[in-house]
Amino acid sequence: MKRVAITAKGRVQKVGYRDEVEEIARKLNVTGTVENVKPYDVRIVAEGEDEHIDVFIKRIKINKFPIDVENVEVNFDDDFTGEFDYFEIKRGEWGEEIAERLDTAGKLLYKSVELGGESVEIGKKMLEKQDSMLEKQDSMLGKQDSMLEKQDETIGAVREVSERIDRGKEDIVTEIGSLRDDLRSYMEEKFTGIEQELEAIKVKIGMV
Repeated sequence: MKRVAITAKGRVQKVGYRDEVEEIARKLNVTGTVENVKPYDVRIVAEGEDEHIDVFIKRIKINKFPIDVENVEVNFDDDFTGEFDYFEIKRGEWGEEIAERLDTAGKLLYKSVELGGESVEIGKKMLEKQDSMLEKQDSMLGKQDSMLEKQDETIGAVREVSERIDRGKEDIVTEIGSLRDDLRSYMEEKFTGIEQELEAIKVKIGMV
């Protein structure tokens, strides 16, 4: 078991620091007291299991708005007394305590307003980026439409060429057929003429 006396320095008064220390002590089953000391510090006396006291010392070094613990002076006492039944906040006069609560609330309210303003600015920037992205998207869609139009034109040209080729094939086939007919007629005429010449030769030589 350990007993320790701690002086916390920094922004520790009128910011709700004692309440945070009390909550930490409760969770760690540490007993003792916490109180403001003039002009700006907070004094803590704590008793508990060795490992709990070690964790307690680490956790009370709070740096979370509005609390800012800049330094802690830690002095271990060899005499564990067991005098505390629980952890207690020693408060001053009621007027002083009310003023401290109001100061704490004011700081938190101001911080909330400040964060709200920052959130609005962040929202504006996000909207500007969104508008820029939409413009780029519109531009991309325009380019896509242009590409589709060119693609349609290309498909139409290919289709037209294909149709011309098909028509050309038909014309060639027709032309070949016509050439075959002409060739057949020509060859028949030639053969007929040859046969007639052979008959005439036969008559002349007395073969007929």
